[in-house]
Amino acid sequence: MAQVEIYTKAFCPYCSRAMNLLASKGVEPAETDITMDSAKRQEMIQRANGRTTVPQIFIDGTHVGGSDDLAALERAGKLDAMLAA
Repeated sequence: MAQVEIYTKAFCPYCSRAMNLLASKGVEPAETDITMDSAKRQEMIQRANGRTTVPQIFIDGTHVGGSDDLAALERAGKLDAMLAA
């Protein structure tokens, strides 16, 4: 199974939505909460090509975007293949 990383913040509904979708696929991502961690926030922004919103999701080190991007991959039927890699 692919390694999934997700940057989140406390009380973020989009983060919860992404986590729930991943859980429905049997994936337990490595979660980094950036709520009170400016260094991790800067790390996320750098890895996500300047994107500042959460969540930011990476599958096997490849940036796939946020919650809407993850949902779009699922709707397109591409998420399972990415997670199986």
